[in-house]
Amino acid sequence: MTTPAEFYQRHRELLDRAIEAAAARDYWSAYPESPSKSVYGEEAAPAGEAAFQALLGAEFPIEVPGATTTVSTEPGAHVSYPKGDPGDLVAAARAATPGWRAAGPQGRAGVAAEILRRINARIFEMAHAVQLTTGQAFVMAFQAGGAHAQDRGLEAVAVALAESTRIPAAAQWAKPQRGGDPLRLEKTSTAVGRGVALVIGCTTFPTWNSYPGLFASLVTGNPVIVKPHPGAVLPLAITVQIAREVLTEAGLDPNVVTLAVEERGDGIAATLATHPDVRIVDFTGSSEFGNWLEANARQAVVYTEKAGLNTVIVDSTDDYKGMLRNLAFSLSLYSGQMCTTPQNLLVPATGIDTDAGHKSPAEFGADLGAAVDKLLGDPQRAVGTLGAIVNDGVLARLTEAGTLPGVLHPSQEIESSRTPLIVRLDVADEKVYTREWFGPISFVITTASTAESISIFEQTVGHHGALTALVHSTSDDILEQARNAALDAGVHLSENLTGGVFVNQTAAFSDLHGTGANPAATASLSDAAYITGRFYTLQSRRHVS
Repeated sequence: MTTPAEFYQRHRELLDRAIEAAAARDYWSAYPESPSKSVYGEEAAPAGEAAFQALLGAEFPIEVPGATTTVSTEPGAHVSYPKGDPGDLVAAARAATPGWRAAGPQGRAGVAAEILRRINARIFEMAHAVQLTTGQAFVMAFQAGGAHAQDRGLEAVAVALAESTRIPAAAQWAKPQRGGDPLRLEKTSTAVGRGVALVIGCTTFPTWNSYPGLFASLVTGNPVIVKPHPGAVLPLAITVQIAREVLTEAGLDPNVVTLAVEERGDGIAATLATHPDVRIVDFTGSSEFGNWLEANARQAVVYTEKAGLNTVIVDSTDDYKGMLRNLAFSLSLYSGQMCTTPQNLLVPATGIDTDAGHKSPAEFGADLGAAVDKLLGDPQRAVGTLGAIVNDGVLARLTEAGTLPGVLHPSQEIESSRTPLIVRLDVADEKVYTREWFGPISFVITTASTAESISIFEQTVGHHGALTALVHSTSDDILEQARNAALDAGVHLSENLTGGVFVNQTAAFSDLHGTGANPAATASLSDAAYITGRFYTLQSRRHVS
C-alpha cells in the first residue's frame, strides 16, 4: 500500500511546479503532446493499441455500486458497462467521504497526481478510445483527449491544492491581556468538501471537458460520480478505472470515484443532478440542458460550459493571406465541432483594407472559401483536420443552413467528414445568426461599419454568450474599442491571429477557458472561483497553556 501522503511526496515536485506555472501563466506542459516513439518509447503505441482492441466487444472491467445489468451505447465499440442505480451510487459516494476527507488536501492532491500519471501511461489506449467515440483524427485525439486533457486536469489539481491550503491547517493565537498572561488558543482549519460531485461528460471532448471538474472536486474533498455521454463512455470509463485502482492502492474506498452509465434517454444525469445529496454539478453540452441544470439543481453549485456565438470582428489586416489561413483552419478543425469555433464573422459593408488591396465582404467571403479549399485540397490530409461528424444533429443543421440564401462556400463531404459551410448574411438577419449552429457552419455578416460590428458583437455575446472572440485590425483605436467591448460582454479576446495560434485552442496553465461573465459558461477553467465553491473551511479551537 502507498499512503496518500507518500503519493504526495512522490509527486511534490510536479505539484509545486504546476502551482508555479498556474501563477506565472507562461508556457508549461507536464505531459508531452507528440505521439512520437522518441517521446513515449518504441512499445507505447503498439501496446496502447493492443490494450484498446482488447476492450472492444467485451464487458468493461470495472466495479459499479449496485450494478445489476449492463448497457452498450457506443456505435462501433460494442463495449458493455455495468449500470448502477443512481441512489446506490450516491450512497456509496457518501460512505467513501470520511476517509477521503481524512486524506487531507496534500494527500488528495498526491492521489490525483498519481491518477494522472497512470492515465498518461495509457495515453495511446486513451487516444484510440477518444478517436473511436468522438470521430477526432488520431493526433487530435492524442493531444486534446490525452496530453492536453491531462494538463487541464493537473491545472485543476494545482489550483485546488493552492486554494484549499491558503488558510493554514494549524495556528497559535495569543491575545495580550493587561496585567496577566495572554489568552492562548490553538486553532485548526480543515477544508471540507461540499458533498457528492457529479461530472456530466460530453460527446465531443469527453476527457478535456471532464477532467477539470473531476480533479477540482477530488482535491477539495468531494467524491465524484462520473456520468459519460452515452456516445463517449470508454474514455471516461478508463479514467474511472484508473482512479479506482489508485484509490484502492492508497488504502481508500474506491467509491470516491464511480461510473454512472445509462441507456440513451434514461435521464440519469437529471436524476443525479437533482438528488439532495449531490452538491456539485459539472456539465459541458447544450444550452438547453445546461440552463435546465442551472434552474433545477438548486441544492448544488452548478458549473456549466454551454453553447455560444463565437465572434470574429474583421476590420483590416496587414497579413491577408495569414488571416485567411488562420481562419480557414479555425473553421475546419474537427469539422467545426468545438465549443470555441467561430460562427459569426462581422465585416463592414464598405469592406476591409488589407496588404492585398481593399476587399469587399463578398470578396472576403470568397477568399475565405478558397483558403478552406486550399487547406482541405488533399482529401487524405483533410480528414486529419476534419475528423468525423459526431452525430446526426450536426448533419441536420448543415442541411438546414445549406438552404439559406447567400451560400458563399457549400459544405462538401469527405469520407465521414464535412467541410465548412460559409453563408453571407446581412446584419438584419438576426434570427439566424443569434442562434447557435454547432458544427462547420459560419456566417459572414455585413454590418454598416466596424463600429456597428463591435456593437453587434457586444450585444449578441452579452445576451447569448460566447467562449471565444477575435478581432483583426491594424488600428490601435479599433483594437482598444474591441477590448473594451469584450470586457463589457464578458468574453476572452484574441487579436490579429495569423500564425500557428488559433482562436479555438487554449493552453492549460496560461489561457483561461470560459469566463463565467456571459451566458456560455458559469465558470472559468481553472481560476480560483472554479475551485472555492467546492469546499468549506471549518475551524476548531481550544485553550492551550
